[in-house]
Amino acid sequence: MKVVNKQKNSKMCAICGVENKFGVQAAFYSMEDNTVMTKFKFQDIHQSYPGRVHGGLITAMLDELGLRAYWVEDESQFAVTMKLNTEYRKPVPYGEDLIGVGSVIKSTPKFLKAEAKILDIHGNVLANAEGTYLKLPTDQIIEAKGTHEEIEFLIEDNVKEINFV
Repeated sequence: MKVVNKQKNSKMCAICGVENKFGVQAAFYSMEDNTVMTKFKFQDIHQSYPGRVHGGLITAMLDELGLRAYWVEDESQFAVTMKLNTEYRKPVPYGEDLIGVGSVIKSTPKFLKAEAKILDIHGNVLANAEGTYLKLPTDQIIEAKGTHEEIEFLIEDNVKEINFV
């Protein structure tokens, strides 16, 4: 599927933080079908039981995908999670390529409903979630001066397509 544009990262986010040595450091892309996608790997430091990723990190990735689905429409807008319902379908492995996909189900002036899923490279759904987000101006989410710049890193990588079966 073709990439429309790459979305911004932050410095320290557990999922997209480019300087967080314990984070996933995932890159996210707005796609031609109005979804957001990422191709990423969890690492062994993200484990729960041996060979499996911790459920909290799985949910964190699904949450990130839900919000970023909104950014496909308008990357300047922010929202906070109100509710997130996660379903764990199969063990999510670390050290393997995975695909994350998020899409908006419904958007009103104040709220956003999105769905997200993590798939293996064969297209099998490993976990999915549906979330509700409250749209808020940036200054109501980020209070400290200078922190807005902390979440606005665009690192171009020339990814034009994301392929999986």
